Amino acid sequence: MQLLLSKASLSFNPRIIFSSSTTMATSTSISVSSKPRLKGIVFDMDGTLTVPVIDFQAMYRAVLGHDEYLAVKSKNPSGIDILHHIESWSPDKQRRAYEVIADYEKQGLDRLQIMPGAAELCSFLDSRNIRRGLITRNVKDAVDLFHERFGVKFSPALSREYRPYKPDPAPLLHICSTWEVQSNEVMMIGDSLKDDVACGKRAGAFTCLLDETGRYDAPEYANVQHKPDYKVSSLVEVQSLLERDFELTS
Repeated sequence: MQLLLSKASLSFNPRIIFSSSTTMATSTSISVSSKPRLKGIVFDMDGTLTVPVIDFQAMYRAVLGHDEYLAVKSKNPSGIDILHHIESWSPDKQRRAYEVIADYEKQGLDRLQIMPGAAELCSFLDSRNIRRGLITRNVKDAVDLFHERFGVKFSPALSREYRPYKPDPAPLLHICSTWEVQSNEVMMIGDSLKDDVACGKRAGAFTCLLDETGRYDAPEYANVQHKPDYKVSSLVEVQSLLERDFELTS
């Protein structure tokens, strides 16, 4: 695992002293500044590229039932991983759970909106020839609709049909392999600590958490295992941090 630097600034200041019979001393200072290279950005979709419209807590309650929802939530301070949770259920129970999830997701598609700042950020990345990919736990139909409705393309764009899904690092590592870049040349941007940040950190990528409301400032998130390298309240903030802290290259 490489060391990730949130402030990529390195300085080297050797002091070179020469002496002779005439006792001459010379001091030289050399300053070298470098930034890590960033060749691609991988985005989450729901709540990151699109305005959050799915009531996930209501969906979790509908899938789990009230009592189990409270029990599971108490054991998972960074959020419930509903897809992994239902994998151990019987086929019939799992099928009914997926039907509930699909219904909530369909309601979300009907109200799909692009996140403020997303189109502008993509245009900036295009101007710098920075690749952009997408990893979502939503279905392929949702990704296709997003591409069609807003005319912004991401490639590769991995949906829930790609296994294993986030927070496993496999989808992000797959994108890095497809791009033929190292994971420490990529940033993962998303609105979930448990899915997006965990996926990025496990893969060895830079991570940026989109936290519009400041919910992750709450005490229960203080000791989570995977913490982001950056946190922003809007995608509008991302361009300036990229220009400040990274060498952007294709």
